[in-house]
Amino acid sequence: MTETPRPQVWPTLSARDARGLIAFLVEAFGFEETAVYGEGDVVTHAQLDWPLGGGIMLGSEHTADDGNPWRLTPGTFGTYVVTDDPDALFARATKAGAEVLRGLRETDYGSREFAVRDPEGNLWSFGTYRGEPRKG
Repeated sequence: MTETPRPQVWPTLSARDARGLIAFLVEAFGFEETAVYGEGDVVTHAQLDWPLGGGIMLGSEHTADDGNPWRLTPGTFGTYVVTDDPDALFARATKAGAEVLRGLRETDYGSREFAVRDPEGNLWSFGTYRGEPRKG
């Protein structure tokens, strides 16, 4: 059996309550908690894997005086994630308290999708569209 290649592009986000956001993303969307590093309320690095491949990285918010140049404002992240069952995921996400921005719908490019906001204010769109095939 060959190992599936690990993703080479990792979207990242910052959170005021990183541990709370991790719990929400696992419960509401089905991300898998792969690694969480840090102590107490502070998360220095977390990796959440998506069951169909890929994933995200996140951590606690950095302040201007902590010397870290990689500063992202919590609640400004937005991404699109492929799912095979948007209806079930929509039910799961809304049950967990995700704010619905756009309900389930069919698009003109063949996707069934929806968009929600997490408790930190980040935007998440989930759908069946897998992108166009690479050319060449």
